[in-house]
Amino acid sequence: MRITILGSAAGGGFPQWNCNCANCAGVRNGTVRAKPRTQSSIFVRTDEGVDGALFNASPDILQQIRATPALQPARALRDSAIAGVVLIDGQVDHATGLFMLRERSDALPVWCTDPVAEDLTQGNPVLRVLSHYCGVQRQRIALDGSVFEVVDGLSCRALPLASKAAPYSPHREQPVDGDNIGVTITDRRRGTSLFYAPGLGRITPAVFDAMANADAVLVGGTFWSDDEMIRLGISQKTARDIGHLAQSGAGGMLEWLARLPARTRRVLIHINNTNPILVDDSPERDVLTRARVEVAEDGMEIHL
Repeated sequence: MRITILGSAAGGGFPQWNCNCANCAGVRNGTVRAKPRTQSSIFVRTDEGVDGALFNASPDILQQIRATPALQPARALRDSAIAGVVLIDGQVDHATGLFMLRERSDALPVWCTDPVAEDLTQGNPVLRVLSHYCGVQRQRIALDGSVFEVVDGLSCRALPLASKAAPYSPHREQPVDGDNIGVTITDRRRGTSLFYAPGLGRITPAVFDAMANADAVLVGGTFWSDDEMIRLGISQKTARDIGHLAQSGAGGMLEWLARLPARTRRVLIHINNTNPILVDDSPERDVLTRARVEVAEDGMEIHL
């Protein structure tokens, strides 16, 4: 199984267009060692496969396609290696890129849960708008552990996560199962697996079991500290308030990752522009390195 990180940043990308925090200003003027990043999305295919599954359709999808030749195999006049899209949630930074795929010559297969389909039909009617273009072939993701397949050879199982629905969702403050999911992706031939969960607000026993049973975890690295946005004067909300588990502190992501089997590859994705782990030589990055935790970057390849 080959996993390509198309985008590794949280909503807004890095640097964020209107942000002049130390990270964003520093990457613009070259005073910090950091790489720009687009909004989070991954592409997964088998070792032998050309077509694969796009997990989340970022607003930056066109830039990501141009940067990733494997997504344009050029087998026909109009072509794409994207066999279908799996939506982890209904957030703007994970669903708006569907608009950019509207020139497809047939209906776009989109896998999502019922709550996400509702949000993208009502609050942010992406799916209804696409009906005027290529159309959508919506596939339901069940939350009972049922297997679904986007491409032959890769099986997927969804697990509901504790996080937040999009601001336009009626479930924003009253979450329901399916607002946000993690997915275990298994290569049936090789027997290897990835647990993908870019938005994690809390790690439940079921989530930790899924992480511990995977060969690699690609999980939410949005904030370093719970009060990160408050200290910078950007927001009055903590990371937990908006559905994200910070890396540092008691009960933080790093503590959970340290409990995983030694063989497990640990990678953080969906990294907010304020997070100091974006800076290659920051003390926080050194903490991650010593803990054998990687920071995803655009174009990164993971082979399992």
